[in-house]
Amino acid sequence: MTSVLREGKETRKITHTNDECVGCGICSDICPTSALNLGPILPIARGILEMDYINMNHDKCVLCGLCSFACPFDAIDFEINGENAKKIENYPKWNCGTEITKDDCIYCGKCEIYCPRDAIAMKRNLPNVEDLVMGETRTEVDKCINCRICVEMCPAEAITIKTESEKTTKKFTAKDIEIDKSKCMYCKICQKVCPEDAIKIICTSCMDIEQIPEVTIDGALVLDEEICVNCGWCEKICPTEAAHTKKPFEGEVILNENEEEDLICKGDSCHACQDVCPCNAITIVDNKSFVNQEVCVLCGACAKACPQKILNVNRTVMNLDNIKSASWQKILGSIID
Repeated sequence: MTSVLREGKETRKITHTNDECVGCGICSDICPTSALNLGPILPIARGILEMDYINMNHDKCVLCGLCSFACPFDAIDFEINGENAKKIENYPKWNCGTEITKDDCIYCGKCEIYCPRDAIAMKRNLPNVEDLVMGETRTEVDKCINCRICVEMCPAEAITIKTESEKTTKKFTAKDIEIDKSKCMYCKICQKVCPEDAIKIICTSCMDIEQIPEVTIDGALVLDEEICVNCGWCEKICPTEAAHTKKPFEGEVILNENEEEDLICKGDSCHACQDVCPCNAITIVDNKSFVNQEVCVLCGACAKACPQKILNVNRTVMNLDNIKSASWQKILGSIID
């Protein structure tokens, strides 16, 4: 984390948070005083270098705040007299974001697994097995010969045999047969494999399926908006359409190769674009970079990292509203020009 602070009639402060930064370089591209410099994003993304993506030159920065509003990932904070300037009415505001509707969520957990930024955390509440699977168990430890076949064969690992050692023969004999009803499925495998009929199982839920109560699955799901980049993976894989995403940009990433100038994708031998992509939107297919446009946020980190400079980010729409200053309109407009 780096910051610049100026005190006077107004106290202004700009803070860059590297954990939320994706290394796109949009802020450095539009900075009117060249106070922001993009670091070597590839070795940083690969963990070779421990440093921030953005370096802030305190002497050049005039604390205009333009970088903060241009950042679609909220990695740069701008404060005026201790207040977050993004909440001030006259400043630009991004019209993008991700929302997961709780009423439509079935807590399958796919969004948590697929999220490339680990921005989704889910806690799932499941019913107790013993409330859904019912039955009776009877054991006769006197018949048990401690062969432990039932323990090995139980698919639910619900059986435990406690033993004791005889003082004279030093043999281990069964002292008790315990069946954990929170795990037991009353499948009767243990009864069938026991050579001495020491276990009897009755499955009452199998005999009357109507006895099984209705199953309710609920839980809690938290979306960390600070690290979410609105890539849309959650929306893409959600089976109930509970997730909805509006991206910061519209457009596409284009691979422009030129074989005559030896400007071709190196694929498996390079994969720089894949390593820096914050959205897991790039894969290597047939030794070429393939961009999944559905989950790409058009940040441009891939184009910055590409050593061949053959990835072009074509942004056609920028969902940044309320740009009232003509000079800011011109500078911010350069992001999509």
